[in-house]
Parts: sequence; C-alpha cells; structure tokens
Amino acid sequence: MLFCIALLAAGITLRQIDRVHFARARSRRADAVGLVALQRTRANDLTPTLLLVGQWTQIAGWWLLTAQGPLFAAVTAIAVAVHFRHLQEISHFAVHGVLARTRRANHLLAEAFAHHPLGLAPVAVRHRKHVRDHHPNATLDNDPNLAELHTAGLRPGVPRARFLRALVLPLTPTGIRTTATDLLRNATSWHRVVALVLMAALAYVTGGWAALVAGLLVPRLLLYPQLAWLSLLNEHTWFDPDPRTGSPAWTEAGRCLRLYPTNRVLAWLAATTWLPYGDLHHYAHSAHPAIRWNYLPALERHLHTPHFTPDSLLLGDGSVINRHRRALATTTRNPQELPSAIR
Repeated sequence: MLFCIALLAAGITLRQIDRVHFARARSRRADAVGLVALQRTRANDLTPTLLLVGQWTQIAGWWLLTAQGPLFAAVTAIAVAVHFRHLQEISHFAVHGVLARTRRANHLLAEAFAHHPLGLAPVAVRHRKHVRDHHPNATLDNDPNLAELHTAGLRPGVPRARFLRALVLPLTPTGIRTTATDLLRNATSWHRVVALVLMAALAYVTGGWAALVAGLLVPRLLLYPQLAWLSLLNEHTWFDPDPRTGSPAWTEAGRCLRLYPTNRVLAWLAATTWLPYGDLHHYAHSAHPAIRWNYLPALERHLHTPHFTPDSLLLGDGSVINRHRRALATTTRNPQELPSAIR
C-alpha cells in the first residue's frame, strides 16, 4: 500500500513540473499575441515528457492498488479511465504542435505515451481529421465529428429513447463493438500491436488479473470512451449553432459553449476529470488552436462570451443535453445535405 501511495505521489509531483514551468502569473493580462509569445519562450521537450511520465507513474500506482480488494479495483477503473482522458487531451495539444518545442518531439511524445499504448489512430491521421477537417468546419455538414454524432443516431427527429441511448453509446454493445473494432483497425503495424500487448503484460505483471481487467480493459473499453464521448457532446452546440461571419473568435462564439461559467466547484471537478487540459475551455481553444492549455483561462478574458453558457451538463431545462434534445426535436435538414457516409 505504501508503495502504491509513493507512486501516486511521485506521478503527481512529476506532472506539476510542467505546470510550474508554464505558470500563468505573467499571462493574466496578455492577449492572444502575448500569450503565444510567452508560450514560445517557455517551450521545451523535457517538462512535457515528465508530464506524460507522471501520468503513467500514477497509472502504475493504481494498478498496484487493485490487489487490495474489489473496492480498490473499482476505484482504479475510474481513476485509470480519467488518466486515459488526460493522455488523450495532452496528445491533442501535441497534434496542434504546442505540447513540446519541436514538431518531431510533439509527434514522438504523442505516439509513445498515448497513441501507441491506448491504441489510438496514428498522429498523422488524427491531425488530418481534427486539425484540417474538424476545426475549420465545426458543426457544419462536412465536420467529421458531426458525422460521428449522426452515426450514433443523433439526428433531427430522433426518438427520445434513441437519444438517451446515444448519450451512453460507448457503454452499449454497439459502442463496445465499435471501440474494439477501432482498436484492431488502429493496429496497423507490428510496433502498434507490440505496444498493446506490452500494455496488457505490464498491467498483469504489476497487479495481476485485477489490474489487467479493472486497470486496463474496463477503463479502455468502457469508461474512457464514455468520458471522451461526453466531452465531444460538450464541445459545441452541434445541432443549433448560430452561424456567424467575422473573426475566428466571433465565429466560434456562435457554435461553441462554455460549461460551468460561474460554478467554480463543478468547473474544477470537470477540469480534473473528464474535461482536462483545456477541454473545459474548448471555446477559447477553438478560437486560438495554437495556444497551450495553460493559457486558455487567461485568453478567455479577451474573448466574446459564447452564445451558450450552461450551468449543467445533464439536468435542468438549460443543460447541454436538454438543449441538444430540443434542437434535434425542432431542427429539420434536407437529407441531401448530410454527408453520404451518414445517410
């Protein structure tokens, strides 16, 4: 137990090195240009590496903890799923080229610490889909993320039961099958296959069958995909954006939302679990994708308020989910306008 705690503490400590290095103190009054300049002066390859090593050190600590009993195994499953979400978001900034100092370092760190061990698509594929295809076209009919939501059943006129099922799609048999299929599809080379096998072996050696099941399979196949899915649902007003022309910030303000704008407790909880590393500030990121997560809160002070600022994700008339439901109930689209892949 003491060694588990030591690993968890060591991982947390390693992660703080990057946070301290990119401290926000000098960023409070800076605009986007100033934040980019500050970010460049602090860019390096070491602290991002330590940040990622810290994530995996904590995961190892959780794997060891599974041997302490079923309750600890359940806690581990949730904790590791959260760490996988963190790794996804850290690598997301690597895809944008702002995690480390060089393009090569961003690519290598993302592949070695996230894409290979988690069985994600190659970084080049993610860059094309996310940076080139999604960002300029968010909420438009050629947005691959919107196509993914449509494929899940979130289309105009969707019945209530189908809508509710789509909210937990990764936990359904269809969702689990899709996750497993994606893992196999992403195993495009021998080293990607070896990475997946090595992950399973490390989990087993560290904590036995409990770590393999509760510390790897359940988080990767069930919990982490569900957290990522909720994050996707929370990024934009997908089904009723306010079309705007003008500056990137003004355009994004009409199709993004900002969850928990006044509730600091819920905002902190989201930022430390399912909306980590700037994902809570997705509007600011959409307006200025080249800014690291550390400076997105400061950037928000210089931006327009997005057209939807809900205080709740699930509950209440003004929640994110209820807005999506109402939009799908009232919006009609010509089927010819939908991408052929989702008809």
